[in-house]
Amino acid sequence: MFPYARLRPADPEWFPPTTAADPDGLLAYGGDVRPARLLAAYRRGIFPWFANDEPPLWWSPDPRCVLLPDELRVSHSMRSVLRKNAFEFEVNTACGAVIEACRTTARPGQDGTWITPAVRAAYLELHRQGYVHSAEAWADGQLVGGLYGVWLGDVFFGESMFAHVANASKFAFIRWVEHLRGRGVGLVDCQVETAHLLSLGARLIPRAGFEARLRELGV
Repeated sequence: MFPYARLRPADPEWFPPTTAADPDGLLAYGGDVRPARLLAAYRRGIFPWFANDEPPLWWSPDPRCVLLPDELRVSHSMRSVLRKNAFEFEVNTACGAVIEACRTTARPGQDGTWITPAVRAAYLELHRQGYVHSAEAWADGQLVGGLYGVWLGDVFFGESMFAHVANASKFAFIRWVEHLRGRGVGLVDCQVETAHLLSLGARLIPRAGFEARLRELGV
């Protein structure tokens, strides 16, 4: 189906070397999205991303988009939002709702979502195991923005974010990075660059450097 390595459900720990990825970062296909394979992927700097009518696709782009918590950039307008306490920040109070909102929130230029019921169930199980965390923006008792991802060692691997109100996802992201920085996290994986992430201080680094940082930070 694809000229890439095919993963087998019987061996959730195996992945090809990331240097085998194509220029877009696509490394392998197939397998499953059960918790054991997801953790094995993140520990190698690999993440899943695919359309709901495709088999699981596994990626390791070069360069990699990351944020160093000390390099977080907060714009003047967002400083005003933070000072006004426009939202309330919470952690891990509604992880399932955050994942569901990431799954269902419409995004410009995107048709559908890769967060299938199986994917949602796997990340919720990882949440129960203490690996997946949600950062949430609330207003008037309603969840209006947030993000979720995987925390291993001193690295947070961001997966998806959503906003139902302007600035809600930025608010959650900023407060979450501050939270991570206070707990010694040295790297936030943003996967691929977007203007939104670059505006917050994210930057590109070579894949080899990213993987070295994972080892240094205990992933």
